[in-house]
Amino acid sequence: MESLLQAIAAGLTLGAFYGLTCVGLALIFGIMRVINFAQGDFMMVGMYLAVGLSALLAGLGVAAPFVAALLVAPLLFIAGALLHRFLVSRTTGLQSVGLSADGHQAQLILTLGIALVLQNGALILLGSAPVAVVSPLSSAAWELPLLYDDFSALFLNKARTIGALVSLGVALVLFRLIRSTHLGKSLRAAADNPEAATYQGIDVDRAHRIAFGLGTAIAGVAGGLIVLSYPVQPFVGTEFIIIMYAGVVLGGIGSITGAFWGGMVIGLVQQLAILVLPLQLQNTLVFLVFVLILLLRPQGLFGRSVERA
Repeated sequence: MESLLQAIAAGLTLGAFYGLTCVGLALIFGIMRVINFAQGDFMMVGMYLAVGLSALLAGLGVAAPFVAALLVAPLLFIAGALLHRFLVSRTTGLQSVGLSADGHQAQLILTLGIALVLQNGALILLGSAPVAVVSPLSSAAWELPLLYDDFSALFLNKARTIGALVSLGVALVLFRLIRSTHLGKSLRAAADNPEAATYQGIDVDRAHRIAFGLGTAIAGVAGGLIVLSYPVQPFVGTEFIIIMYAGVVLGGIGSITGAFWGGMVIGLVQQLAILVLPLQLQNTLVFLVFVLILLLRPQGLFGRSVERA
């Protein structure tokens, strides 16, 4: 029982990180219909930036890594907006109407190219040695006694737990932004029907630029939080991009809320798998559950055929 509860606690904290990474990808796909294979590498950039900013903010003590993770957001938002302005916008929105397959082939090639540039640029500039944020919280844990046994306890890693709470807070802020603000309504209108949104005076290209910037920023924040417990190297994004897409599909294509819960499910299943499978095979159970859920509910946990954001 103690091992099961420990695995569930670890799965929930890990799932919060995964959920936030999936939210950024779902935002871009839900609003822009862009298949973004560079999302994992935007997270990698956020991880490296968080490592550098944490060193600069060392005077803040144990709060430095979390402040650094949040400061990554505006930097990557600007980077994402610029990438959209000069590259991505050429294959999306109303400009993609004349392209084959609505521009999806060009999007695939473009985002894969961006991913390769980021990976190899990081390799040239920063080397291949893994680095991580060193924090006292990473090696400390809260001990919660279990009521059924005087000799059993649940241990919650402090860095992971605080990072999971920050991830949840960022996701809630984004949900509120999308659902309850004028900007969010503009983004959803641009997602539902770009041409009709244009007739209503909405700048669809600007809406897509903001969506791409927000998705990139969220990936950076998630990376800044993950680097507290997972070292970064130039190709770490490849390890996460499959999990991101699995979480988005599992939660429901186009559903931002569903993407977060899809990531939570993946994190939980990964940790529970350790109880019955070797560490190298933990993703086997993840994709088994993934296939079973899609067989029973093809649209995903929260997906609807008309929902895009």
